[in-house]
Amino acid sequence: MKQPLPGGKRPLPASRFFEDFKLGEQYIIPSRTQTSGLFAMFQSASGDNDPIHYDVEFCRQRGHDDLLAHGMQVMIQTAAGAGTFPSEVADSLMGMIEVSGRFLHPVYRGNTLYPMLEIVELKDQNTTGVITMRATIHNQNDVLVFEGTQRYLIRKRVG
Repeated sequence: MKQPLPGGKRPLPASRFFEDFKLGEQYIIPSRTQTSGLFAMFQSASGDNDPIHYDVEFCRQRGHDDLLAHGMQVMIQTAAGAGTFPSEVADSLMGMIEVSGRFLHPVYRGNTLYPMLEIVELKDQNTTGVITMRATIHNQNDVLVFEGTQRYLIRKRVG
C-alpha cells in the first residue's frame, strides 16, 4: 500500500498501459442534471445562439417540453476526464484520436444524464495500442439518449 505524501496527499495509482486493459471494463461517469446554468455556460462557450437552446416559448411552439440541450452539450457528458480513466493512464495516454456519436432522443433542461464508457475493442500496435470505448448516456427514465465511440492512443510498457 502506498503511503500518503507529506501534507496528507495520496499519490496517484501506478499508470496502466495498453496491455493492462481488458474488454468489457466499464467507467461510470458521475450523473449530472442539465441545469439552466449548464445551458448558459454551454451557450457562452460554444457561441451557439439558436433560440431552441435558450427560449422556452420558442421551444414549446415547436413541440418541445422545455429548452432543448445542444447535441454537443449532451456528448460532452461522456468526457472520460470526469471519471477515473485519466488517473489510470497518467503516464501512458498519448491522446484521444477519435470521437463520434448519435443523438437518439431529446435532452431537456432538468433531465439527469447517466454516462458510461465501456471498452469494446483493443487494437494492438507496435509500441502503442488503441482503446475503443462505447459511450452511452441514459436519462433519468433509463432511456438511451446518446451512444457513440471514443478512441484513445495508449503506450505499451517499454522493454
